[in-house]
Formats: sequence, structure tokens, C-alpha cells
Amino acid sequence: MLAILKKEFNAFFASPVAYLVIGIFLLVNGLFLWVFKDNFNILNAGFADLNSFFYLAPWLFLFLIPAITMKSFADEFNSGTIEILKTKPLSDWQIVLGKFIASLLLVVIALIPTFTYVYTIYQLGNPVGNLDVGSTIGSYLGLLFLAATYTSVGLFTSTLSKNQIVAFILSVFITFFLFYGFDAIANLFGNLSYTVKQLGINEHFKSISRGVIDTRDLIYFVSVTFFFLFITKLQLENE
Repeated sequence: MLAILKKEFNAFFASPVAYLVIGIFLLVNGLFLWVFKDNFNILNAGFADLNSFFYLAPWLFLFLIPAITMKSFADEFNSGTIEILKTKPLSDWQIVLGKFIASLLLVVIALIPTFTYVYTIYQLGNPVGNLDVGSTIGSYLGLLFLAATYTSVGLFTSTLSKNQIVAFILSVFITFFLFYGFDAIANLFGNLSYTVKQLGINEHFKSISRGVIDTRDLIYFVSVTFFFLFITKLQLENE
């Protein structure tokens, strides 16, 4: 598994993919949070928190993570290297997990520079340090779980087509529905609206972002991530 992880991780930085993903993520966040005079601008908010960042990041991940994962298996199928890979002394689980962890590590690297936002808000608070640390830690933890779920979906869709663009579009569609789709249709179910919302990612992400780590939220993210990794492994077996 470590060999696959290292190969995939090096491949990201041997091409423009890693630099584009990290650069676009930081640029868009920087513009909305610090430059544009809109509702997301932290300096205009009047209070010290990172709610704007934690609102924007999941939506940016909807496009950036599929861009990272779209070639994971689609490129292997298209070039025929998947056959060579499967002849190696590696199980299907090791291949899937190696690619999954490599992609997730790239997302983590993109998040690390945003810690400067935390330091800045910490210093700008009145008094200094007037920041809800628990909520901030919970929100970052929520982003990691959310990124893991998006990544598992992206890996799965990359096994469905040899075309990377098709894999990208499918991944964006599925992750969008998982994140916002259940919220959008919840009102159609009347008294069951809250239960329907609980099926989506957004409700669990918001729950963790409050700084309260509920085992139900953890089980949800782990279960959805494992489910998509499992069906990715099944798809790989059938190739």
C-alpha cells in the first residue's frame, strides 16, 4: 500500500494537479475572505470567527476533490496500466487505500496554510484570543471527514469510466447531492424533514462544526466513506 501511496502522491506533484488544486483553493478563499467586500469578508463581519471559511470550503471541495481523484483509476483503465498494477503483490484493498490516502493527503496539505487564518483572527480578536477554539477545531475536523467522504466518492466514480471528465462530472453530481441534495428535498417530507436532512453530509458537518463531537456524526462519515471505498474495491475486482 505504501508503494501505491508514494507513487500517487509523487504523481500529483510531478504534474500541475497538486499546484493548481492548492493554488486555486487558497486563492479563492483568500479573495472571498479578505479582499472582496461581500458577506464572506471576515474583516467586515464585526466579530472574530472563521464561519465564512468553513461555509466556503465544502463548496470548493465539491469541485477540487473530484479534480484530484478523477484520474485515479480512469487513467489506469485508459492506459491499460491497471492490468500491470493488478499483477503486483498487492490486494485490491491496498490499491484502493493507497490511492485514497494519497488524495486525502493532498487535501490536508491544501488546508495547512489556512491555519494562518486562525492565527490572524486570534490576533484581531478584541481582546486578543477572543476566538471559539472548540468550534474552530471541530470545524477543521469536520472538513477532514468531509474531504475523506468526497475522496471516496471521487475514487468510485473514477472506476466507472475511462474518461476523466466523465468521472469528474459524476463525482461532482454525487457529492453535491450528498452534501446539499437531502437538505433541498427535506421540506417535501413534512414531519420527516429532519430525518431526511440527517441522511445528508451538511447536517453532520454543521453538527461537528459546533465543537461537539457526536459519535453519530463520526459513524455517519466513516460509514459513507467506507461504503464508497468498498464499492470501489468491488468495481476494481470486476475489471
